[in-house]
Amino acid sequence: MLSFPIDLVIFDCDGVLVDSELIASHVLSAYLKTLGLTISPAQCRARFTGISLPAVQAHIQREDAVALPPDFEQEVRRRDLLAFERDLKAMPGIGKALKKCPFAKCVASSGSSEKIRHSLTLTHLIDYFDGHLFSAGQVAHGKPAPDLFLFAAETMAADPTHTVVIEDSLAGVQAGVGAGMRVLGFIGGGHIAPGHDARLRDAGALDVFADMTRLNALLARLDGDQGAAPSSG
Repeated sequence: MLSFPIDLVIFDCDGVLVDSELIASHVLSAYLKTLGLTISPAQCRARFTGISLPAVQAHIQREDAVALPPDFEQEVRRRDLLAFERDLKAMPGIGKALKKCPFAKCVASSGSSEKIRHSLTLTHLIDYFDGHLFSAGQVAHGKPAPDLFLFAAETMAADPTHTVVIEDSLAGVQAGVGAGMRVLGFIGGGHIAPGHDARLRDAGALDVFADMTRLNALLARLDGDQGAAPSSG
């Protein structure tokens, strides 16, 4: 991998920091069933992983020709939060990896600001990011557009070409590549299907890994052993 000094590491939330995608896909599938639409949890993951709820709603209304209720987003968010209270877990090894990570870091997610904060608070990861949490609701276009990652880098005073993105979804990898950032694909979540590693590489991920204990070694390779001042997170 081509090395360069790292200014910033951007983490996706769902499927990277927290193992939430299986939970969310079951919640969405069950809710859609009450609306008369049958989309399995696996189909939900294949179609919607990595994109925002407004984009999910628009996709369903366009592709499935179903008029969803005006409170669709709010109801899905409410059901997600309840399910997360019961079942959400941090990704194995992520706490230790974040503690050892010497670079500035932030979160940039397609989820709402409330969902990001709630998920990271439940899993005791919130303090690693010093409030540097960015949501698709803050930009005009969510993933796979690069807007969110570029907004996060600008806010964090980081050069996009010296920024690394950790992503599990095709939309997220495409967004990172489109932003001119280096992307590492993470495939350790419970929702990952066979062959997903190849799909992330094809989308532009420089490397793919399934174990968070490898994260800092991969970042060190990208940084070219140039070192970094420890961040406060």
